[in-house]
Amino acid sequence: MNKIYQTNQILKYVFSAVAMLIVIISTFFTNRLAENLAVEETKKIEIWAEATKQLIFADDDTDVNFLLNIIEGNTTIPVIMTDEHDNMLQHRNVKLPKHNEEAFFKEKIAKLKEKRKPIVVKLDEDLVQYIYYDESFLLKQLHIFPFVQFGIIIVFFIIVILAFASTKRAEQNQVWVGLSKETAHQLGTPISSLLAWTELLKLRYEESKLINDMEKDVQRLSIIADRFSKIGSKPDLKPTNIVVSLENAVNYIKNRSSNKVKISLHTSEKFSITTPLNIPLFEWVIENLCKNAIDAMDGSGILDIYINENQKDVIIDVKDNGKGMERKLHKAIFTPGFTTKARGWGLGLSLARRIVEEYHKGKIFVKQSEINVGTTFRIIIPKQQENKQHK
Repeated sequence: MNKIYQTNQILKYVFSAVAMLIVIISTFFTNRLAENLAVEETKKIEIWAEATKQLIFADDDTDVNFLLNIIEGNTTIPVIMTDEHDNMLQHRNVKLPKHNEEAFFKEKIAKLKEKRKPIVVKLDEDLVQYIYYDESFLLKQLHIFPFVQFGIIIVFFIIVILAFASTKRAEQNQVWVGLSKETAHQLGTPISSLLAWTELLKLRYEESKLINDMEKDVQRLSIIADRFSKIGSKPDLKPTNIVVSLENAVNYIKNRSSNKVKISLHTSEKFSITTPLNIPLFEWVIENLCKNAIDAMDGSGILDIYINENQKDVIIDVKDNGKGMERKLHKAIFTPGFTTKARGWGLGLSLARRIVEEYHKGKIFVKQSEINVGTTFRIIIPKQQENKQHK
């Protein structure tokens, strides 16, 4: 596995661990603060209850203003005072409904009973009142604050990761495009010279099979250089019989593969399927998938290529009986720089995905794979793109 891919995975784990650590620490201190605030609110209600009791028994010497200040000082904690039969006597900081207050208070008192025991105010031996209270709005906010903070942190990290990945992907694409175009440019001059030399040799040795084979290989180099030059540019898609193009790519691989590899192309009954296509780039994708399949089979095995269609798409499956791969690698193999080969660059499948998805508006993915059984890649190319482009 490539070191770049491993580094990216480690960074993702580090970011996730930091996010979780922040949430855990924040939750701990928020809960601790909420507990302390709850204790303070309980003390305030006890003082409020005592002030209410003192106000009831107040005489001429009692500082009524002081008691009223304590009672009126509670502006945040919901309080309901009842008699022994749960009839509401007074309330404070309770948001009242527009209708049916009596039913509202019965339901509210029942809920407060379930939360905590009321404060008992014993006025005399036969007269008892109860004070029920709820958490203040601030305390309720503190309880949900860690969850809100956790959500914000998760959203923040998702945005950071997506922005980082997008920027990095754009930089990688620029590097690969620049490298491809520079490679095509550097190959252009020697290929032109080789083509000229082969023409000269053909004039001197007209019937030489060796010269003819040499010319085919030089022309092949010219096609490869042309493919590299098209990377990063908007491709010219023309209505093409994709079956013929697929057959050309498969035959090229057949002629250059070991006899130990059995390569079969399975076409539908309809030999002609027309779809908008850039032939050099499409054939490069097929050749790349076939070469990877042959490598996965260690140069010996069965490689089947299937082509079918439905009303909207052309569907191509490239199936081998090679090593297979784990499910977690099904998407990772399309990442630029990812490779399982000792000397691989990790560019083949990433460029293949770009050609299929960005240039031909299709899809390429691992349809299925099983260790020591084989892998099937699927390519889906829309047939209707021609209408969109040529209307």
